[in-house]
Amino acid sequence: MDELVIISGKGGTGKTSLTAAFAVLAAPVVVADCDVDAADLALLLEPSNQVAEPFRGGVLPLLDSQRCTACGACLDACRFGAVTVVRNDGDTPHYGFDAIACEGCGVCAAVCPADAITLHEHTSGELFTATARVGPMVHARLGIAEEHSGKLAAMVRSRAKERAAATGLDLVIVDGPPGAGCPVISSITGARAVCIVTEPTVSGAHDLERVAELARHCRVPATVLVNKFDLNPAVTEQIESFCRDSGISYAGRVPYSPQVTRAMLAHRTLADEPRPDVFPYVAAAWQHVHDFIRTHKNTP
Repeated sequence: MDELVIISGKGGTGKTSLTAAFAVLAAPVVVADCDVDAADLALLLEPSNQVAEPFRGGVLPLLDSQRCTACGACLDACRFGAVTVVRNDGDTPHYGFDAIACEGCGVCAAVCPADAITLHEHTSGELFTATARVGPMVHARLGIAEEHSGKLAAMVRSRAKERAAATGLDLVIVDGPPGAGCPVISSITGARAVCIVTEPTVSGAHDLERVAELARHCRVPATVLVNKFDLNPAVTEQIESFCRDSGISYAGRVPYSPQVTRAMLAHRTLADEPRPDVFPYVAAAWQHVHDFIRTHKNTP
């Protein structure tokens, strides 16, 4: 089974739009959205028959008020300000916990002399399995201000591979998160290949270098695609030079077009509306990426 993860060093490069177009060109295929903080691949691929399951990414403390002696040990020990006085009847404080501030470290439970605090699993999001118009789809939604996005991204990938095995499909296309943090590492580790989508801006070129180094560190072969290349041809040339000098595969370039926005508003991808100003570039890029995956099929 092959797994392609499409990532970007920063948001706004067009990563999800190109992921959706690649999925249409590769169909039938399993798709997964690991951008769990802002998952929107479903807007373009319109999944149906969704089945949701809770995602429990951490723990939160629960106080047994009958056992609590109001000693204040938990308040003194918490380094995140998550223990709060919720009520004060005379001289007796009553404690509670701020779920947003709490990091789930468990120190409060460890220092409580009355064993009045226990840790319980916390539901912090949802994972969805569904059927999109290109094939099986797995995506997720992380709750507001929730953490453990890396763990949820790994769970999405695992479910997608299970769906591929169950349906006999040999390719999983993953829309990865932007940046170079924990959820990105969780999304690309062990993948067959990554396609890095960048844009010809100073920040785009800078963040490309960071995420390319991350892919190299994770030993995942990478190819680079420049989106909206004609907005700044000079920076596009700099990016292409960087790829040549660094020995990084270059998947090609895609021009800017207002048609991209119009297609997204209509819940369609660039592959659904093969306009001559953009589609040939997208199709050529996909052919390169597809060949790139096959080239690295035997990579450990």
